[in-house]
Amino acid sequence: MKHYFLFITLTSLSIFTFSQKQSYWQQSVNYDIKVTLHDSLKTLDGELTLNYTNNSPDTLFYIWFHIWTNAYQNEKTAFSEQMLENGSTDFYFSTTEKKGYINQFNFRVNNIEATTEYHPVHQDIIKLILPSPLYPNASVIINTPFHVKLPYNFSRGGFVNNSFQITQWYPKPAVFDKYGWHEMPYLNQGEFYSEFGSYHVEINLPKVYKVASTGQLTNIKEENNIKTLHFFQDSVHDFAWFADKDYIIKHDTIQLQDRIIDIFAYHYPEKKGIWNKSCQYIKEAILTRSEWIGAYPFNIISVVESPQTKIGGMEYPTIALIEKSENPESLCELINHEVSHNWFYGMLGSNEREHPWIDEGINTYYDHRYKKWQEEKHQNKSKMKTSFLQNKMTDDDENLILQTLYNNNTDQPIETKANEFTAVNYALIGYYKASKWMKLLEITLGKDALDSIIHAYFKEWKCKHPYPEDFESIIKKMSSKNLDATFSLLHKKGDFFDTKQKKIKFSFIFNLKQTEKYHYIYFNPIAGFNNYDKLMLGGFIHNYSLPLSKFKFILAPLYTTGSDNLKGLGRISYSIFPGKKDNKIEISLSGSSFTNQSINDFSNDSKLLYFNKLSTEIKYFFPKTNPRSSMVKYVQYKTYFIKENAILYSRNPFNQTDIISFPQNSTTIHQLKLSVNNSRILYPYTATINAEAGKQFIKIGCTGNYYFNYANGGGMECRLFAGKFLYTVTKTFLTQYQTERFQLNLSGANGHEDYTYNNYFVGRNESAGILSQQLMIKEGGFKIKTDLLSNKIGKSDNWLAAINMSTTLPQQFNALHLLPLKIPFYLFADLGTFSDALKSNNENEKIYYDAGIQISLAKKIINMYIPVLYSRSFRDYIKSTIFDKKLLKTISFSIDIQNITLKRFIPQSPI
Repeated sequence: MKHYFLFITLTSLSIFTFSQKQSYWQQSVNYDIKVTLHDSLKTLDGELTLNYTNNSPDTLFYIWFHIWTNAYQNEKTAFSEQMLENGSTDFYFSTTEKKGYINQFNFRVNNIEATTEYHPVHQDIIKLILPSPLYPNASVIINTPFHVKLPYNFSRGGFVNNSFQITQWYPKPAVFDKYGWHEMPYLNQGEFYSEFGSYHVEINLPKVYKVASTGQLTNIKEENNIKTLHFFQDSVHDFAWFADKDYIIKHDTIQLQDRIIDIFAYHYPEKKGIWNKSCQYIKEAILTRSEWIGAYPFNIISVVESPQTKIGGMEYPTIALIEKSENPESLCELINHEVSHNWFYGMLGSNEREHPWIDEGINTYYDHRYKKWQEEKHQNKSKMKTSFLQNKMTDDDENLILQTLYNNNTDQPIETKANEFTAVNYALIGYYKASKWMKLLEITLGKDALDSIIHAYFKEWKCKHPYPEDFESIIKKMSSKNLDATFSLLHKKGDFFDTKQKKIKFSFIFNLKQTEKYHYIYFNPIAGFNNYDKLMLGGFIHNYSLPLSKFKFILAPLYTTGSDNLKGLGRISYSIFPGKKDNKIEISLSGSSFTNQSINDFSNDSKLLYFNKLSTEIKYFFPKTNPRSSMVKYVQYKTYFIKENAILYSRNPFNQTDIISFPQNSTTIHQLKLSVNNSRILYPYTATINAEAGKQFIKIGCTGNYYFNYANGGGMECRLFAGKFLYTVTKTFLTQYQTERFQLNLSGANGHEDYTYNNYFVGRNESAGILSQQLMIKEGGFKIKTDLLSNKIGKSDNWLAAINMSTTLPQQFNALHLLPLKIPFYLFADLGTFSDALKSNNENEKIYYDAGIQISLAKKIINMYIPVLYSRSFRDYIKSTIFDKKLLKTISFSIDIQNITLKRFIPQSPI
């Protein structure tokens, strides 16, 4: 028994000692790849030989492989879905020629045929079933041919004309670490996590191409028109290469400790002056990061200009792709950031998909240090003069927008997965806010102490897979301070600091300087116009600025030259955020006063009539279940208090003269609205239920808008409306007359029917001339107006239903596309009916229609409608009321400034 106990003790001690030594492990992958580029076919044919060593304590029965080129094979991949979520249909509607894939595998493991299984969800991941178990500390040799059809470069890699960016192009095993397998689909937003190893890569391609690649070129062979390039690099976790016939190559060297590093810059002939100092930019990035973090360990570093713009940059071990830059300053910033990724990503190979901040955030912190280092280095150089606009612009754009996210409760914690960030938060939180957190760490610890810790972190985790807890552990171990509160900030929303009390400051037009100190109140001169007030001059005083405040106001007094009066509008609102999510309550009060009609009395004197409107509103925005969702749902209760002049005709019984008077009527409208809006880029839609109650009536309307995207651009917009009108008193001829203005309407709605005064009309109550042809899209939404009838076509005090459609045209059918100014051109059609039309004794049509041409400007804010086809009742109306210039006088237009929003013009706007 004693010996048995001793045996157990010794065995346990051995296991404990072994586990202590094995507390960290990582798999080893060594590649030998031969690949041929067929440039005319945009394809690759390759042969992969992989030596995979299992350093884990687990026995493996399979290995997950990333075959990420399959992310481009159809529109059902995670990549395609994310691109749509982020507002791009470029890939979704791309042609077959622009899509890509990888196939023709024939896996063998230790020369034994092996089978594969596709991932149950993702097409760009496969499972290699090992013919026999792979035990700890054992290795296998994996072979397979592969064929790649390169995609157009929608994201990081592919082709652009005859330029090739070959990235994520070979079967790559997923990382297996202490948390298990990390198989993941390819995404545009969200980077990578790969195993370290060595790469021997042989590239065959036409010899006219110049090639930039990960690693060092060790051999070149040329035969006929084909050249073979051999590259090698050790201790990296990826391999990328780029080929183009037109590269201009710059070469330089830099002495770093005991090694000389080769520096290469590959760029295009256009704007080559921008790249004059590219090698110097690379040197500065290498020197500063080597000093601040740890010595650059590789013997080569390259940057390559992309043939594309608006892609930023993308890093790979020893090489980076840089977008076409407009000036040396932006090129310097990009080179500095992407070269720096050789530390945070290249050598410190963290899981960027799960924890993007530990790569992008820390790297951005060093971007800011580099910028300050540059300023100190060049402080004696003369500063350029700044313009009026520059004097009012912030020096920190990111912070301005970030503060707006805080104020609007739409930010996310730093410790958020890359694919769970909204597009704007990925950049502002994962990069910028995380860099501010690093700056906070620097302030807390001191710069020298932080540098010492980072050096130790780099030394311990170089060419390994550190997690945030490893980063936190080494900082806490080397610091004598309690940093629990600092690290807890990684998991919280909002600013790091309590908001300081700001002072109020007045500014002309705008000012974005020092917004952390001041609440700005702006004065902007404005001018307006309507047919009665004529030219209106004045200004608006407001606080609408970044970062947006919870309390917002605008006041716009205007002197009217036509009525020689003071008119204008105003609004105040306050936002409340009752929960931790993005739910919001907005309370507002608004008002306006303008002239809405001009009429001549019996003495032929002109009389101007006015309206005054006051409205109160409370609006609740429901929280999103997913921050990335484009769905917005709200319920709104609003009350309108309106006073307006009416026109009353009477007769004096004593002298038998006609009298015209203008009494002031008061109207109160209560409105309850429930709205669901999905602003997704593909098939967006809006659904609204609107209930209104006024004196003697209730009106309920349901409106749905749906947009059908076309594969070649453009699409069809479809609007459905169904409404019901109810009397709250006994229906009589008098109540019919009194509620006429509020009843449902099929034909084009005029200014008089805009009883809430929410729409802008140039001539609100005109009965003749071009201004009388303005309408608003409401209820039936037809484009023909029938105002000259005492009972408009389609007027109903019961129910009404309509469908409105407008569609773009292919360019070959749009003559306006030849103009230098692009004017959107559409065809429209309206179809509808109402209660009286379906009565058995009705002699007119049961279904009404119109169709024609629509020309739109400013994102459909200004629209002109030219009816070409219409039903009999409309045709009879035109014949009986319009005697000349029939086509011209049936043209209608709308000015929908009430639909102007920032998101309409900037879809990715954070507000």
